Amino acid sequence: MEEKKEIPRFDDLKKEAQKEWRKELKKAIPVKERMKIPRQKMPEREHDVRNKDFFEVNLGLSPDQAVEEARRCLDCPNPFCVIGCPVAIDIPSFIKLIEIGKFSEAARKIKETNSLPAICGRVCPQESQCEVQCIVFKSTGVSVAIGNLERFVADWEREKEEILIPQLANPTGKRVAIVGAGPAGLTVAGELSKKGHSVTVFEALHKSGGVLAYGIPEFRLPKRILDAEVDYLKKLGVEILNNFVVGRTATIDDLKKEGYEAFFIGSGAGLPTFMNAEGENLNGIYSANEYLTRINLMRAFEFPNYDTPLPKGKRVAVIGGGNTAMDSVRSAKRLGAEWAAIVYRRTRKEMPARVEEVKHAEEEGIEFLFLTLPVKFIEDERGWVKEMECLRMELGEPDASGRRRPIPIKGSEFRIEVDLVINAVGTSPNPLIPQTTKGIEVGKWGTIKVDFNTMATSIEGIYAGGDIVRGGATVILAMGDGRMAAYSIDLYLKNKNSR
Repeated sequence: MEEKKEIPRFDDLKKEAQKEWRKELKKAIPVKERMKIPRQKMPEREHDVRNKDFFEVNLGLSPDQAVEEARRCLDCPNPFCVIGCPVAIDIPSFIKLIEIGKFSEAARKIKETNSLPAICGRVCPQESQCEVQCIVFKSTGVSVAIGNLERFVADWEREKEEILIPQLANPTGKRVAIVGAGPAGLTVAGELSKKGHSVTVFEALHKSGGVLAYGIPEFRLPKRILDAEVDYLKKLGVEILNNFVVGRTATIDDLKKEGYEAFFIGSGAGLPTFMNAEGENLNGIYSANEYLTRINLMRAFEFPNYDTPLPKGKRVAVIGGGNTAMDSVRSAKRLGAEWAAIVYRRTRKEMPARVEEVKHAEEEGIEFLFLTLPVKFIEDERGWVKEMECLRMELGEPDASGRRRPIPIKGSEFRIEVDLVINAVGTSPNPLIPQTTKGIEVGKWGTIKVDFNTMATSIEGIYAGGDIVRGGATVILAMGDGRMAAYSIDLYLKNKNSR
């Protein structure tokens, strides 16, 4: 296989930065003056209003705010922010286009490597990826708001109806099958379609988006935004077949017989993990997957307009400390919980949830019970959960995850009154594809093994990425896998007949 092209491409980025307009713009405001500009705060809805509905919390930057924020970018000679981006967006170029008011051009610059910018601008953990690499952050402790600017230009392009479909390569006659219309699969589909391949995405659910559709609530990612970006991919030529379960409706071997020459598996991690605690199967105890799927995909928050009943709960405990736990507890509050709490066995410092999501949850009245581990659930006369017994914890030495290990304190048992519990302690990869694809190599936890330089599996012509490989990843990491896999699949198809 041809040597992998390096991502990011600093030589290409430097050529862009050497354009005359960029040099003039850089000179227009001295670095010291740029670093004095305060970060622009994104407007958001009042917490005591938004915690009663599912409308979006953040309202987006205004054009004036976006331009002012773009002025904070130093247009660094070595843009380390790009290294922090798994899909290698040319961040300095799109920000400088914002600074001169060319908003739609900025969106198109992002789309050179990312077909889902409005989604990424809303749900990516920028603070731990591109923004943590920002030189302004390293100097002042406050990074350029890269994610907010990405969201701004994507929204601008869509709202102004200035979306431009790029020139596509001539058809190659090669057919590629993508399993799963989540962030990884959609990324592969878009990239390969631009290269002229015929791409079909097979999605088990009736709606495309994977975890973006079933896992993330409207108040963080409105479905109209997801639909618009999926529609953009369709305009690139991507075919999406919903209600098609690869492994049941047809196997990968069946699809090979239909003429598909390469495959990408992005079937995600939709299998809930349970605690195996006594009473965990009582009525009123949900996995976060089921709870959020009912709300997001089946719109239980609009019951009875949508025929999806869901117990609301007056006292709701959500077990876990990640973004899924935050989405669950904030949803429970919006559905009418009088008391909604996060129950987490470590401390705030070890929580994997985004800082912004924790902040929003606190503002909305969510309580946090740290160093607390549920060990038993107690039922009422109807078989419904009424209490959970917990242990208090203390932190020991760091474990394999790098976080300090929680240790139970003997004799610390206590009970909490609850009538709804949501388990958000994790998920496992969907097992269907590994079970129905003979010869594919699987790791200890059910993940598909790949070569991370190419995302190739143990079977020639089959690639994989996202949660089915990583077990649990961010949207942008899944998209980074997808972009790498698309590059590898394109090379594979080009070289296939010459071997």
